[in-house]
Amino acid sequence: MKVVITVVGKDAVGILAKVSTACAERGVNIVEVSQSILQDMFCMIMIAEIDESNKDCFGDLSGALTKLGTQQNLAIHVMHEDIFNSMHRI
Repeated sequence: MKVVITVVGKDAVGILAKVSTACAERGVNIVEVSQSILQDMFCMIMIAEIDESNKDCFGDLSGALTKLGTQQNLAIHVMHEDIFNSMHRI
C-alpha cells in the first residue's frame, strides 16, 4: 500500500531526517520525495510504501508523524494513496 505524506512548516535543520527516521523505524519504504523552501517555509511531499502484511503500520505511522508534527510545530499528514487520488478526481 502506498501513502502520501505531506509536511509544511517553518524551515529548520533536520525535518527530512526526523520524518524519514520515523518511517524507517516502522519499515516504511520512501520511494519518492519532493521538497522545497518557500521563503522560510519548508514544504515536502513523500510517497512511501507500507508492507501490506503490516495492518497496524498505517495507524502507527500516522500517529507518530502527528506527534512529531506537534513537537516540531509542523503540519504533517499521512493519507492512503487511493484516498488522495480519489480527492483529486472529483
